[in-house]
Amino acid sequence: MPHIQAFRGLRYDLGHVGSLSDVIAPPYDVIDPALQDELYKKHPANVIRIELNRDEPGDDATSNRYSRAARFLRNWRSEGVLQLDPDPALYVYHQVFNYQGREYQRRGFMTRVRLERFGEGKNYPHEETHASAKQDRLLLTQACKANISQIFGLYPDPENAAQELLEAACVGKTPLQATDHLGVVHRLWVITDVNTISAVAAIMDPKPMYIADGHHRYETACNYRDQLAAAGPLGETHPANYVLTMCVSMNDPGMIVLPTHRLFRGVSPMSAAELTAKLGDYFVTRNVGQGANRAAEVWSEIETADQQGTLAFYTAKDDTWTHASVTRRGVAKIAELATEHSPDWQSLGVSLLHRLVMENLLGLNNLPKPMYVHSVDEVEHGLLHGDTVGRDATGQMGQGGRFELAALVMPATVGHVQAISEHGERMPAKSTYFYPKLLSGLVFNPLE
Repeated sequence: MPHIQAFRGLRYDLGHVGSLSDVIAPPYDVIDPALQDELYKKHPANVIRIELNRDEPGDDATSNRYSRAARFLRNWRSEGVLQLDPDPALYVYHQVFNYQGREYQRRGFMTRVRLERFGEGKNYPHEETHASAKQDRLLLTQACKANISQIFGLYPDPENAAQELLEAACVGKTPLQATDHLGVVHRLWVITDVNTISAVAAIMDPKPMYIADGHHRYETACNYRDQLAAAGPLGETHPANYVLTMCVSMNDPGMIVLPTHRLFRGVSPMSAAELTAKLGDYFVTRNVGQGANRAAEVWSEIETADQQGTLAFYTAKDDTWTHASVTRRGVAKIAELATEHSPDWQSLGVSLLHRLVMENLLGLNNLPKPMYVHSVDEVEHGLLHGDTVGRDATGQMGQGGRFELAALVMPATVGHVQAISEHGERMPAKSTYFYPKLLSGLVFNPLE
């Protein structure tokens, strides 16, 4: 249940900082060193100094990027750069963006959501987490005693009833607005009407919530709460029992999921004919042309068909694209290979790609991490230019020569997220890419 709580957010005073666009940043996990440096230069109070402070020479256990982040937060509060809102609020948040020539608007609202350990309530994960990332976020939370950025939660609401109540409360109010480095426009309204807040809370209370993004931050919030509770009981309304969350209806018209295509290194060169032979009768294959620059054409056919079991492969050896559709025998084979998973998990395009094709049919179990890209332009650029390709979804750069193999794969849908989460399963890495990313710096959630 996403039991929600309005809160007094900590926000930038535009009288101090000028433009909100100058002080916001994307989430920490998509910021590479170049973007980090750019954000540092953009404004002396940019949230990057808290969200992802730089390592400095001479750092030690007591003076480091976490202690600097806490000092910036403390100083900005004392200087009035950041100010606490006078009344508890829900924060309506719109993102206006373009994808494939069409404008979208994704709507949601920021609130505190009561923490439940995964498996103990109705807050569901869909991705695996890593200890190093959770330790990093825990050290930042301990130092700052605040949520610097929000997690992204999805909830079922066929009529969008909760959001429509908030939209009505926004009428006649002027939003705060910021534009990020990708050109996405972000708008924020502060809703303090107690009747509206109560009505939204009543709608949300019985609903499940599925974590779309921010799994590490969610688990970190649970760990931080448990640490405080071990030192002394926390009251029911203590803010550490909650985590800052952007709640978005799974039925919102602006809710889209982008693909995450793969470019592989460490693969022995193979031709399309050799690939087809290895795929055997587990896939129906056909040659769909030569040239890396045909990626858009190949992807358009797959995207239009909208079938999880349809993939496309590029083999660099002969510069050829191969269209591959899983057969009944392929479906039976992945069921045999992944008996620990549900049919919903087995049917995902990314599951077929990695468990059936890469690991079993091609026998490629120990490859370097693939390059993850979201657009066919990035696929084409990577295939043509190899290690000059730009940053991937985690901000990491390609390294080490050309990609011998690439795969185009359909993204999991919000329906897949719901079904697989409720099975208690986690999806393969990079099954989903929820675009656009939520900004850090719009609202901070104090935990004291």
